Amino acid sequence: MRILFVCLGNICRSPTAEGVLRQQLQAAGLADRVQVASAGTGDWHVGNPPDSRTCAAARARGYDLSAQRAQQVKASHFSEYDLILAMDNSNLRDLQALRPSGTSGELDLFLRRYGAALDEVPDPYYRGAEGFEQVLDLIEAACRELVVDIKGRI
Repeated sequence: MRILFVCLGNICRSPTAEGVLRQQLQAAGLADRVQVASAGTGDWHVGNPPDSRTCAAARARGYDLSAQRAQQVKASHFSEYDLILAMDNSNLRDLQALRPSGTSGELDLFLRRYGAALDEVPDPYYRGAEGFEQVLDLIEAACRELVVDIKGRI
């Protein structure tokens, strides 16, 4: 199974989701059966590591995001990934507009699909440390639900 998380610049929310899911898959013994990546709809940060505040918040909870580098969503991603999960409605709309016809991968909002109280993962970029903590809280909970879904699929 192949999963792609998508946010705006691929430096805060989607790399966090990638790192959290990778670790949860490892703990569940599924890491070798699921490919996980992240991308952004924008190209501002391509090639850069995640935001330093994102890395610090993740590191404090035991997640290492240091090897990740931002990439932009490409048309080929829609056929390469089985499940593409957007962090917010704006990115979902952008993905829907970018999606080539005839691609079969599932496309949805991450939190709407995986049982959170909110539909969107709020962008922490212009918020303080509490914004990055909230993002981690939401993503950790949703990833637990995603792992349950993955177990039912593979």
